Parts: sequence; structure tokens; C-alpha cells
Amino acid sequence: LPTRAGSSLEPEEHSMEPPAVPEEEMPLTAVPGPAGCQLFGYVGIEAVLDQMKIKTMKTGFEFNIMVVGQSGLGKSTMVNTLFKSKVSRKASQPSQEERIPKTVQLQSVTHVIEEKGVKMKLTVTDTPGFGDQINNENCWDPIIKYINEQYERYLREEILITRKRKIPDTRVHGCVYFVPPTGHWLRPLDLEFMRRLSKIVNVVPVIAKADTLTLEERAEFKQRIQEDLKTHAISVYPQEDFDQDPDDRVLNDRIREKIPFAVVGADQEHQVNGKRVLGRKTKWGIIEVENPAHCEFPLLRDLLIRSHLQDLKDITHNVHYESYRVRRLNESNGP
Repeated sequence: LPTRAGSSLEPEEHSMEPPAVPEEEMPLTAVPGPAGCQLFGYVGIEAVLDQMKIKTMKTGFEFNIMVVGQSGLGKSTMVNTLFKSKVSRKASQPSQEERIPKTVQLQSVTHVIEEKGVKMKLTVTDTPGFGDQINNENCWDPIIKYINEQYERYLREEILITRKRKIPDTRVHGCVYFVPPTGHWLRPLDLEFMRRLSKIVNVVPVIAKADTLTLEERAEFKQRIQEDLKTHAISVYPQEDFDQDPDDRVLNDRIREKIPFAVVGADQEHQVNGKRVLGRKTKWGIIEVENPAHCEFPLLRDLLIRSHLQDLKDITHNVHYESYRVRRLNESNGP
């Protein structure tokens, strides 16, 4: 009889030789090797990382971000501060007179920005008119419609018989939601927006213009927001359900303790101790945007760009877009 997996490989005394099987009929089975097989010399497997880097630098990548909040909360300034360039809607159309629209309008601006040879096609989507009316009922509907339209556009390209080699990606990878610095609890509008949008996109809440609050007020407001999110079962990014391993969970737990980030935006430089720093000048001093002791803008930048940018894209593709795709295909295949 053939030996079972895990049994001794030494032949028994009375074992019979199995009949020879012709070479063509031999089953092709993979023999599992020991985990973490040790190499006897340099093979060059690590070179695949260089290949991926070179390919990414040649083709570039796409990142789409949406900013949502009432007028006057510093959304455009924050986006410009985030990417250290004039990428916001207002910066692209400076001559346009700013009026509060009667309904929520979505306007996207696309730029190609380059740093150290890496190209990024950045699309910033603004939502002027959100939360500015007396009656804000269903003001999130145009935003939900826009996000789903981008999923639909990607799905239509994907199910074509002859597909493009690289499908243009206009899906929203992250939505930064600006909470007004009231110092109280979240408003019903904030709760309803985040409850609905967190199911279809990565929502990152931030406390806008945090320099209008004292440090004690800021800490209390942040704690109240965290309690509100927990009470209403709103899962903002980074979501606990999508942590891949213990290391990710430890890192993301530290981020979740800080959310929502209390941020201050500024697009002007000032002289501080002989150095040029981005900040806001007040009669009490200069609020340095990139100083963690002054505000949490560096944490937001690290989350969106330096540490979790690829994760935002992966969750958008593997979770939010996937659930939309399954729903749409079920609808089309249904009776």
C-alpha cells in the first residue's frame, strides 16, 4: 500500500512493490516543501520589488479624494496644505465668484503632481452647497449618486469583452468629512451623512478649524464624537473589520484613538526661529500646521498619503466596489 502523509518513509519488511504506472498516466501532484525553505545562495527574488517600483514610476498611479463640509470650514485650504500645491477647486478657478449654490453641486479638479520621479494623478472632488441651506434634507443624495456613478463607470469598463489594459479609475478612494468646531455633540446631519456614506466609501472625519477651540475643549469634543460614532455604530476609516493582521490592528488602534483629527489648514509661510513654516498668524502667536504639538494635521497627512494611501485604494476596490458590483450583477441576472 502507498504510505500515508506523515507516516514513516522506511519500507516495511513484508510490503509489496506497487505496480509500475506508465509515465503518461502518472498524476501531477505538488509535493509540499517545508515552510520558509532556506536558499543555498543568492537567487534575486528581491529584485521584483525594484521591478514593481520602476513600473509604478513609469505608469504613475491615481488617487481620488473627496472633501465634504459646510462653506467656510477651510476645505480648499486643507487640500492645498495636504499636497503643498494649489490643487483645490478655488485655487484652480480663482476668478470665479463664490456663491452658495441652492443645491449640492459636485465639482472635480484633476492634476498630475510629481515628486522624486513618482507621478500621481490626483482628483479632488468638492461639494459646494452641502449643509448650507435651512432645510438640508437628503443633501447627501447627490454625493451618494456621484460615488455610485464612478463605481458604475468602472464596472462597465470591466465587463466589456475587449477591456482596456488599464481601466481609468475615477472611484472615490477617501472622503474627508469636515465637522464644524462647535465643541458640543455631532449634529443629526453629521451622523446621518457618515452613517450612509461609511457603507459605500472610506470616510475620514476631521474637526475643522481646530484652533478656535482650547486644548481642553478639543479633547472633550473629540471624546463626544467618538462616543457618538460608537453609539450609532458608524464605522469610519480605518475600519476594525478590515485589519489584516495583529500588526495592522495595533497601528490602526492607535489611529482610531485619535480620530477625528483636529486639523488646521494654512497656505502661507511664516518665519519661526529662523525657519520658514506653514502656519496661521494670530495675535497670540503662530499656529504651526506641521507641528504635532499645535494640531493633528501631520497625522491626517500620514494617514491619507504616507502610510495608508494604498490601503485606501485596496479597501475601495476589494470591499466597497466589490459589494456594488455584486449588487449590480445580481440585479441584472435576476428575474
